[in-house]
Amino acid sequence: MTIKIGFIGAGNMGSAIMKGISKSSVDAELFAFDPDISKVETLSEYGVKSCSSETKLFSECKYVFLAVKPQIIEGVLETASSAVTAETVLISIAAGINDEFIAGKTRSDAKVILVMPNTPLLLGEGASALSHNDNVTEEEFETVLNIFRLCGKAVVISKDKMKEVIALNGSSPAFIYLFAKGFIDYADKVGIDRNSATELFTQSLIGSAKMITDSGYTIDELIKMVSSPGGTTLAGLDRLYEGNLTGIVDNCCESCTKRAYELSK
Repeated sequence: MTIKIGFIGAGNMGSAIMKGISKSSVDAELFAFDPDISKVETLSEYGVKSCSSETKLFSECKYVFLAVKPQIIEGVLETASSAVTAETVLISIAAGINDEFIAGKTRSDAKVILVMPNTPLLLGEGASALSHNDNVTEEEFETVLNIFRLCGKAVVISKDKMKEVIALNGSSPAFIYLFAKGFIDYADKVGIDRNSATELFTQSLIGSAKMITDSGYTIDELIKMVSSPGGTTLAGLDRLYEGNLTGIVDNCCESCTKRAYELSK
């Protein structure tokens, strides 16, 4: 059975999810509304149909993604509230916004699914965390969960941890890219071809991730496996320990979470 899925907002993340769905085996008809019509028009090649208003989109779709920034979601919800029915499933990807806020701006019995996805959805390699309120049926939640599973990995978490998880998967690609940039810039500095360096380091990221998920070893054991006594790896690790790399990562995640709570107020 074809499901009708609508998107309010066709920015980077909304577009990534639409493209991910279009490339998957999900039997869906996609609709989108964005004040910038050109953003929706560029998605026509993925089968996305443009809607002239939020109200029109709600009339077409049972499942509606709120793919807008946290700073503007309140206005979007107030504009669309009259079109939200008891059967509408609202799927929010707005960082820091909880289900109570969405219900308060639409209807008290609103069906709300919270999702923290990430941009690798565009390649079918997304990592998404999902939760839902009590008004959502198991069938409805499974439908949405299946969408994200077909576009990568998806896990269900407690809805009271949706702000904390942002650093882990929603924002972490940017942190990983910055980490990668340091290595590739180093290669450039010492005269190694940048394309070759990129290929070597990115494959190292992929392989290391598979070692974490598939080898059966703990992360501490994997670090030890690479670290020969008196060798080059330990020389580098010593500098990372001196710089308190794990502490910096913790501070990074804490700052990310703090901002999520600020956006929810």
